[in-house]
Amino acid sequence: MPATLTRRQVLDLRVHVQQLDRASGDLADTAVLDLGVQDTGTDGGRWALALRGVDVAALRGDELATVWTIRGAPHLYRRADLPGVAAATAPFSDADAGKRIFDAAKPLKAAGISNLEGLDVVAATMRSVVTAPMVKGEMSGRLTELLPEPYLRFCRPCDATHVHEMPFRLAALRAGLELEPGTSPPVLRPVPGLAPVDTVPQRLDVVRGYLRLLGPATPKLVAGYLDAPVRDVQARWPEDAVEVPVGGERRWLLAEDASRVADVPPATGVILLGPFDLFLQARDRPLLVDDPARAKALWPVLGRPGAVLADGEVAGTWRPRKAGSSLTVAVELWTPLTREAVTEAAERLAAFRGVALKAVQVSD
Repeated sequence: MPATLTRRQVLDLRVHVQQLDRASGDLADTAVLDLGVQDTGTDGGRWALALRGVDVAALRGDELATVWTIRGAPHLYRRADLPGVAAATAPFSDADAGKRIFDAAKPLKAAGISNLEGLDVVAATMRSVVTAPMVKGEMSGRLTELLPEPYLRFCRPCDATHVHEMPFRLAALRAGLELEPGTSPPVLRPVPGLAPVDTVPQRLDVVRGYLRLLGPATPKLVAGYLDAPVRDVQARWPEDAVEVPVGGERRWLLAEDASRVADVPPATGVILLGPFDLFLQARDRPLLVDDPARAKALWPVLGRPGAVLADGEVAGTWRPRKAGSSLTVAVELWTPLTREAVTEAAERLAAFRGVALKAVQVSD
């Protein structure tokens, strides 16, 4: 069993395996795309790829696909991977499906419908409705007309009856649907030539993916990321996972990663992580930010800021303020950093957005 890892070693490892320390790369060798890159907000998936050295401006329109997968959130994947992604991100069991669809499971159970059967019914109905690009609201209305009561709920904010949200999202890829990039409200369309696969490619396995990119971890941490039952994660625990103690706690890494921890270089540099960057998605939040007040500021219920990452440590938060063709970045630092380093990171963000950096407002 490897020696106990320090917190510093864990952070350096995550920066390295997530490729936040590389200058250039392409989609084929970008590791986070195996697990999926959450594409929420202006500084979402493509900014996450840019931070990992991908020249996103040079990407062709069909190289990436956006689909609702883990936790019902939109994620970017390589288009060629979609058949494997659909299999990898599907619920592991009926109990898992019930956990992922939250309150939608109760009326299905009362009607004698299993959770997986419910997802299949919603998916089949979606498939029959969406034969060309369709706005989510129109699609939801059509589904409401076609699906029986156990699949529907009354929405107080809308004062209308809709399909339950999580089955709607989790059934979309099951139905062979993707999201048109950059559409708000979302537009769904059929994925050309999507064919199901029976075997999940190992590199797309979501349990392995979490261990590889956010390890060392426990089954409970992986389950929290997936919204899956711990027992389903334990049943799919990789045979090549090895125990690696962290701060007195039993955790696991893939053997390949455990063997190279000692060779991982210390993280350096300052970057502005998007609010939903994978680095911030780890379920062991106290390891990233141990101060409760700072953790609350970084992960509020609504309106998440981005994180200032300095030498592998979360050193503060940031928020963008765009006016016309200029950008102001408001930064709240928890750790002293040079204005030059913060400004350079903000200039990189402005260049990505194609606007001029007007100002960097720093407070501590």
